[in-house]
Amino acid sequence: MHMPLEDTLGRNLLAANQHRADHNREHFDAWKLLCLNVMSSPGAGKTSLLERTITALSPELAMAVLEGDMTTQLDADRLAAVGVPVVPITTGRACHLDAAMVSGGLTLLQQRLDPAALDLLWVENVGNLVCPAEFEVGEHLKVALLSVTEGDDKPLKYPVMFREADCVLITKIDLLPYVPVDVSRIEEHVRAVNPRAQVFRVSAGTGQGMGEWHRWLLATVREHAASQPPALVNA
Repeated sequence: MHMPLEDTLGRNLLAANQHRADHNREHFDAWKLLCLNVMSSPGAGKTSLLERTITALSPELAMAVLEGDMTTQLDADRLAAVGVPVVPITTGRACHLDAAMVSGGLTLLQQRLDPAALDLLWVENVGNLVCPAEFEVGEHLKVALLSVTEGDDKPLKYPVMFREADCVLITKIDLLPYVPVDVSRIEEHVRAVNPRAQVFRVSAGTGQGMGEWHRWLLATVREHAASQPPALVNA
């Protein structure tokens, strides 16, 4: 039995993307640089989370951002305003970043700074709960956001996103008094599809829960740097 043409093309596309993603990760490892792929639906609060997190952790970590968006550089401008190097990546009609786009962003970033001087590279993906989860970009970890305003069923309706995530941030918890949702049920649904994920309840607006998220993030960056063989530093 022959595989349908669309399935063959899809597999080839993902395989080619994975090859480029592996190449990106080789560079990250050579630089001892942790890369996080941040994903969510539109409006879940990715950029707000990054603004607050980068501001809080800048004294301890050197960071940069590859900012993906379909048409504008509005989010890139917001992040640049908090004093972090940002490379905007405009995807046009594509609903996700892929490894080739991130590779191009890395080339532009290298024209501005030495990536080996960084501790953490953020990749803020295009707002979408489907496509970004299927296309690796070379990241070490995936971070998925889900706002309380989206309801508690999204981990079950979009399982790939939450199954792939290493960390899930339940955002906008300051709005819980105003929305008919049970945050414990959101957590139950996340754990039903991915029991290994770290889960944090946060509000970038009020700062609730951000300290716990920041502590986990700092520990993760340090553990990653310590795990990289010294021989790779100058690779």
